[in-house]
Amino acid sequence: MNASKLKTLMVYKFLNQFSDEDNPLSTTDLIAMLANEGISSERKSIYSDVSALKQIGVDIITVTSPKRGFFIASRTFQIPEVRLLIDAVNSAGFITPKKSEELINKLKALLSEGQAKDIASQVYSEDVNKCDNEQIYIIIDQLDEAINSRKQVKFIYKTRNIDKENRKSYTTKTFTVSPYSMLWKNDRYYLVCNIASHDNLINLRLDRINKIEILDIPARNISEISEYTDKFNAADYSSKMFNMFSGEFGKVKLLCDFEMKEQIIDRFGKKAPLTAVDSDHFETEIEAAISDGFVSWVMQFGNKIKVVEPQYLADMIKEKALSIAEIY
Repeated sequence: MNASKLKTLMVYKFLNQFSDEDNPLSTTDLIAMLANEGISSERKSIYSDVSALKQIGVDIITVTSPKRGFFIASRTFQIPEVRLLIDAVNSAGFITPKKSEELINKLKALLSEGQAKDIASQVYSEDVNKCDNEQIYIIIDQLDEAINSRKQVKFIYKTRNIDKENRKSYTTKTFTVSPYSMLWKNDRYYLVCNIASHDNLINLRLDRINKIEILDIPARNISEISEYTDKFNAADYSSKMFNMFSGEFGKVKLLCDFEMKEQIIDRFGKKAPLTAVDSDHFETEIEAAISDGFVSWVMQFGNKIKVVEPQYLADMIKEKALSIAEIY
């Protein structure tokens, strides 16, 4: 590569890696950094390099106080954006501790070293809930390929058991499924899919999948096993899931205290119908996957929410409440 072009690229690299508003790099700094790379330069040529970088859109600011120098003012990602992404990686249970660290280091590289240090001191990482499946990237990549090509996949699904003597073991099953989507919900990553022997959708955790293989077999059409006629609607499906428990979709009528209005809107969206019944209560009708997950969701609000319809769901909640009462 032409020496002058290399020098300009190195100036950009140094500014990108080390400079920010609180840490501008002077021409003396840049000349010394270039010298460490075996590149000789002079003050005038540094100004030419900075000018060239500005011409192609790099937002470089020149300052004279409190220190004379240059810094990159705007980056592809700003500090709050990188912090949000780092927090998301830290909280993602399906990413292993090792891969979390690798991803976070890549995210920090989007900022200057000084900015990255400030973020590092504020982020707390909890490894206890992280998975240990180091193949997670490969699994995600292969599932994405299978979904896009509408092919079935085969894999080993691993779940942990524990007996009364506190001995841990694992159960493994081989699944062949038609994959439709990957959903991140409740800090877990799930595969929405169908097992050929059943006419419904199920949710399997990605971190429990191993030894995945894409088969040269077409996936079942989503219309055969769901309400979706042409394309899987991830947003609609996710809104109807509770703790990712699979269940039959159905209409549910709820009687709620007025103070539950915000919780209903947060969970079902602004389009959820709210109809006043009296001065203290309103009714809403939503569509959801009726499952143990939905039962647990309703029960967390105690007597603030009552299932009006269907009756069998009300019975499920009553039975669950009685079984809980029996152990106290």
